[in-house]
Amino acid sequence: MASRIEDYAIVGDMQSVALVSADGSVDWLCLPRFDSDACFAALLGDERNGSWRIAPAGRATATRQYAGDTLILETLWETGTGAARVIDFMPPRNGDHPSLIRIVEGVRGTVEMEASVRVRFGYGKVLPWVYALPRGIRAIAGPDSAWLDTPVKLNGTDFAHHASFTVSGGQRVPFTLTYLPSHISEPSCPDAGETLEATRKYWDGWVSRCTYRGKYRDTVVRSLITLKALTYQPTGGIVAAATTSLPEDIGGVRNWDYRFCWLRDATITLEALLRTGYTDEAAAWRHWLARAVAGDPADVQIMYGVAGERRLTEWQADWLPGYEASAPVRIGNAASGQFQLDVYGEVVDALHLSAKSGLPPDRHTWALVQRLLEFVERHWDDPDEGLWEVRGPRRHFVHSKVMAWVAFDRGADMADAMNDAKRASRWREIRDRVHAQVCEQGYSAERGAFVQYYGATELDAAVLLIPEVGFLPPEDPRVVSTVDVLRRELVSDGFLRRYEVDAGGTSAVDGLPGSEGAFLACSFWLANALDFSGRRPDAVAIFERLLGLCNDVGLLSEEYDPRYGRLVGNMPQAFSHVPLIQAALNLSDHAGEHRRGSADLGDERRIVSG
Repeated sequence: MASRIEDYAIVGDMQSVALVSADGSVDWLCLPRFDSDACFAALLGDERNGSWRIAPAGRATATRQYAGDTLILETLWETGTGAARVIDFMPPRNGDHPSLIRIVEGVRGTVEMEASVRVRFGYGKVLPWVYALPRGIRAIAGPDSAWLDTPVKLNGTDFAHHASFTVSGGQRVPFTLTYLPSHISEPSCPDAGETLEATRKYWDGWVSRCTYRGKYRDTVVRSLITLKALTYQPTGGIVAAATTSLPEDIGGVRNWDYRFCWLRDATITLEALLRTGYTDEAAAWRHWLARAVAGDPADVQIMYGVAGERRLTEWQADWLPGYEASAPVRIGNAASGQFQLDVYGEVVDALHLSAKSGLPPDRHTWALVQRLLEFVERHWDDPDEGLWEVRGPRRHFVHSKVMAWVAFDRGADMADAMNDAKRASRWREIRDRVHAQVCEQGYSAERGAFVQYYGATELDAAVLLIPEVGFLPPEDPRVVSTVDVLRRELVSDGFLRRYEVDAGGTSAVDGLPGSEGAFLACSFWLANALDFSGRRPDAVAIFERLLGLCNDVGLLSEEYDPRYGRLVGNMPQAFSHVPLIQAALNLSDHAGEHRRGSADLGDERRIVSG
């Protein structure tokens, strides 16, 4: 059985990520990419679906941490006879094959250790042929092979390989697992100690570029490292999470594959990177974004593969029982074919923010903006599936319309910069029509709040972004009232839910049975909205309570379920860590010139219209 979601740490090489449990087991690893088949899939099944555990043989207690500001995980095991440290990391590839390295280091005394490895390709379904090598083993099946190099003798039994060994103070025992296509005869195996030092140097150098030195520095840096770990280095794409099908509702069906790149994350990701000094990563993400959406605007998807792939066909791995019996286990994501109007606003906003922040111009950017806005001109008044990717009927979601307003607002500003007065005038005229419609049909005087969709009475946390994107100023009475209503009626056990559910825990809008936890990004949005409106003490209180949900190594999943006091959803989740960074920077008043917002912040029209 897999560990609790909050008991997992990660190591990664900016092309894939391994999840390591607090008991020393690697229960999830996809190679060679984030979205490749898993060779360790115990996370969604059990050890028979692939795992690799290294831990003391007898009773022991463990504490763990990352080595400084790195992605090198250190687990210290204390036993009755001594102490040993397990050091886990994945070195940046630099053209090499991907490797997961685990070094067992004696700290004091002697410790009896055990290692057990089960490689299973194809998400835990494919049992490989395994044979012994002079140092370690090789597992091979079809196109895949994995080589485990170690000086320790591994003995095969019950379709697994086991080792028992002793480490004393100052001694190091390395294990290096390398993946490569099966037609390649043998990988190179660099010295594990030298590779560890090179990896440490890489992360120390990367973190040294961070410009934030405020109160929440350690938390922000850990979130930035996590964001970097979720970046596919060859293309600059950033996946939403490292896992698939970790449930939003334990035992339920709300299990999705998040190993893809969402356009919705574009602007806030750019903002987080630009405000902390990572302009190279921001530029790489901007270039990935432009390449991914190139072509017919009618074909723009809400998400893409790490290299910009469009076909993300959803299917079910029915041989896996799912995390704590949360089935089905989904591979791919059918939501990629949905129409979500807000992503057009996110893309144009991201391109506008990059230009405003001084990123080198791309000759295709202006042409892309024109094409996107031509499409939005024709379709901004259409219903869509909305921010939450509902699998129910399309509606006129308020957040979607607000983001259509963002598209025209930012586009008009870019047209001014290009001396295209005709387009600037037309897009501002449409922008104003969208604004008036949202204020008339998206605000409920009865509830005293902007609602989820036109004509609804239901609430939606997404409308908290209205002041952040500049649609209305934070002091506008409708915004102030909306924030207050959401705090009063959508907060559960101190955390903000995405939208309202009925007494049975079900929402009519998303078309799915069951409930879910509190989506963490929503509570970060609430902290931002309170700070924008001059209520910083309240914002700080919410923000610091959210920080208390981070696990022992500073990671967050998608949601927190107050019913069980547990993190739920895919892990780690970029859409939790990015708004964490954003809120920390706002509360520290750091690098405000790189914040997203309206191109016409001084335009009083937005205060009085509607």
